[in-house]
Amino acid sequence: MTDLAPLRTALLSVSDKTGLLELGQALAAREVRLLSTGGTAAALRDGGLDVTDVADVTGFPEMMDGRVKTLHPRVHGGLLALRDDPTHRSAMEAHGIDAIDLLVVNLYPFEATVAAGADYNICVENIDIGGPAMIRAAAKNHAHVTVITDPEDYSGLLEELEAHYGQTSLPYRKRCAQTAYARTAAYDAAVSGWMAGATGVSTPRHRAVAGRLAQTLRYGENPHQTAAFYRDGSTRPGVATAVQLQGKELSYNNINDTDAAFELVSEFDPAAGPACAIIKHANPCGVARGETLTQAYARAFDCDRTSAFGGIIALNQTLDGDTARAIAEIFAEVVIAPDADADAREVFAAKKNLRLLTTGGLADAGAPGIAVRQVSGGLLVQDRDAGQIGAEDLKVVTERAPTETEIADMLFAWTVAKHVKSNAIVYARDARTVGVGAGQMSRVDSTRIAARKAQDMAEVLDLEQALTNGAVVASDAFFPFADGLEAAAEAGATAVIQPGGSVRDAEVIAAADARGLAMVFTGQRHFRH
Repeated sequence: MTDLAPLRTALLSVSDKTGLLELGQALAAREVRLLSTGGTAAALRDGGLDVTDVADVTGFPEMMDGRVKTLHPRVHGGLLALRDDPTHRSAMEAHGIDAIDLLVVNLYPFEATVAAGADYNICVENIDIGGPAMIRAAAKNHAHVTVITDPEDYSGLLEELEAHYGQTSLPYRKRCAQTAYARTAAYDAAVSGWMAGATGVSTPRHRAVAGRLAQTLRYGENPHQTAAFYRDGSTRPGVATAVQLQGKELSYNNINDTDAAFELVSEFDPAAGPACAIIKHANPCGVARGETLTQAYARAFDCDRTSAFGGIIALNQTLDGDTARAIAEIFAEVVIAPDADADAREVFAAKKNLRLLTTGGLADAGAPGIAVRQVSGGLLVQDRDAGQIGAEDLKVVTERAPTETEIADMLFAWTVAKHVKSNAIVYARDARTVGVGAGQMSRVDSTRIAARKAQDMAEVLDLEQALTNGAVVASDAFFPFADGLEAAAEAGATAVIQPGGSVRDAEVIAAADARGLAMVFTGQRHFRH
């Protein structure tokens, strides 16, 4: 028995008309009978093709504003009938059901409607019912039926028909069926996710997540791991929506680190001045503001020049030529910014392997969203950490209150600490990081590592003392003991910002008072694992 299935009748019903007429013409040239509905039928007829309305097949007109048109036994029977089953063939003959060999359907643009900010009722009206039902039916019966759900696959279908003299092979139909089920699954995930948000259900009984393949990656975090990059349809500016202007293909680690860099730099309003974040292995190794973008980059670079080598550089304003020339002096993997001017693009054109990405804007750091992480046997789902604080949120807990300069630096350091792997310690001075300690099992170790990095940079920059002298320090979670705070004081810190909430807060406060430090509590923690 051959696995080839002839194609005699096709049903086409699409919302996206891209490539429709060309497909219809190619099918008609093979003497394939065309069935269609509504606007799809009209578009095919306008192209000079002979089309049979589904309403003429079912004996029922489209009704209820198009909600009911394909939900009929003569459609679903034609899709689901097993051609090699005598009882199925008998039922088809008894009820006037003709076989449908090809289904071409793409769904109502629900995701695009939601992304456009449409109201609840319009979003509901863009939930497709008949389309998914037909797709699932045709995919189930892939032994006999070919199903296409994306205009991108039209050319592959025509190549398959050419290769097999107007027929499709079983392996091809199986691949089409998998694609079809993945599409309806992603569609349902989009609908259920939107409805959960629209109805205020924060922890739905079933959580579905989906994405569309953007890129097959060479490998994952390590060469022995396979990997791919999927987009979830969000229009929020970031690495997933960015345009790559030049450079090698992004790797798994590039994408992960670029996302971390851009999310951090998006915390800094470009209207308040230029900012730069340099990331290595998903941790900041330098973050700074400046009078110019070039200065912001230079100040960020001077936090930890060693770690910045081969790092990711994110900017909160349009990349200019002067900044590009400064960046070009070192080896960077990726530069991401809202835009890049002609001068900057010309500078980077000489560095063929450097990836330059533009996003068209910054991400809204305070916008709601979800973060998903897989664990063995399940998923951890939480709100994205959109927590932000201002000076009015700070609670002074020491005898000495911080100065205005210290408050500004503490808020800067706190913003950076939110994006550092826990346990996180950030020293900052004059709106720039001067020492970062990340990912240690002990908070005091992070404090000492950050101070040591600052000391190393003092030697590189030929400074008399490390820039932690006179700096402030931020801790992403409370100090469980006074030792971490005392280590920061020994490094020269004058003020501390931390969440508070430890059973030993009184001990830590007393240690700060004994050292003459100012300390504030935020009441908010920023663990990042």
